[in-house]
Amino acid sequence: MRVAGIMSGTSLDGIDVAIVEIGGRAAIRPLAFSTSSYPKDVREAILAVSNRVCHTSQISHLNFRLPELYAAALRKLCKRSGLPLESVELIGCHGQTIFHEGSRSTLQIGDGSVLAELTGVPVVSDFRPRDMAAGGQGAPLVPYFDYAVFRHARRTRVAVNIGGIANITAIGPGAQLEEVVAFDTGPGNMVMDQLVSRHTGGAQTMDRGGKLAAAGRIDRSLLAALLKAPFYSRRPPKSAGREQYGDEFVERFSGLEIADAVATAAALTVATLVRGIGLATHTPDDVIVGGGGAHNPQVMALLAAHLPASRVTTTNEFGIDSDAKEAIAFALLAHATWRHRPSNVPSATGARHAAILGKVSYRR
Repeated sequence: MRVAGIMSGTSLDGIDVAIVEIGGRAAIRPLAFSTSSYPKDVREAILAVSNRVCHTSQISHLNFRLPELYAAALRKLCKRSGLPLESVELIGCHGQTIFHEGSRSTLQIGDGSVLAELTGVPVVSDFRPRDMAAGGQGAPLVPYFDYAVFRHARRTRVAVNIGGIANITAIGPGAQLEEVVAFDTGPGNMVMDQLVSRHTGGAQTMDRGGKLAAAGRIDRSLLAALLKAPFYSRRPPKSAGREQYGDEFVERFSGLEIADAVATAAALTVATLVRGIGLATHTPDDVIVGGGGAHNPQVMALLAAHLPASRVTTTNEFGIDSDAKEAIAFALLAHATWRHRPSNVPSATGARHAAILGKVSYRR
């Protein structure tokens, strides 16, 4: 079955679209991938409603505007790759998270019905609430994909995703799905991105190539203070978002030179990942990194330095573009829903039982 996955994460760096073929036993063959940047006004509008006091009209307008951008991004990829839109049989669309509070409430915008109408393709969207209705955190959802792609009969593997938020999936040798441990560890790129955006007045939105982090000095006292937060030592299940790592959190870096601030934020990302890995498993054989953080040499070097007994690599080694991982994951989640199969992982989210995720919007 040919499925498109559409993902726009908390880092707001763009709309990721992947087209894959999914066969028996969830065998995945990537066909095409692209990222389309959000228009500046849309990115600012999303930030204005993300864990902020705002007018309901702002949320409603974006709920209809985002599917237009998602449809355009999918059409662009189809044209560029030579894959007709008519050949896509299903779309899995995460939408844009604007609020997420553990097991209490969550809100993703980007209406699936609008996207189905614009593309003529059935859409599965809004994946988190069903897991939360069953008592789960609604996150992380990627472990279903991690297990399908990275499990190994003899090796302990930890799949790491460094998007806006960082999360891990620990898979023991020969593990069953219900034995997988996964959770959000803390900030991924989000704090670094906000620091750069503030410093450049929005002209830059990330530490491209990790150059600032590499040039700066880590403020050890600030890092130690940040690591005292109870979240990092709390046992899973647990999830995080912009609610924890927004403006108020970034203010704690004020007074530092920008390079030192970004270096300290990078060290925080790695330190909390390493602490999370320690909570999840013994020394893993393989640490497999996906997401935008895989492109940050400083983050990757720090991670390898903190885990000398593990082989630190990226998803690219397994045929999965590190930027495409989450988009492909939501294609797989949509495929499971279409086949009436549960795809949450209760051992990761804390749900009382497995559940079929998402809402289906038919094309006609």
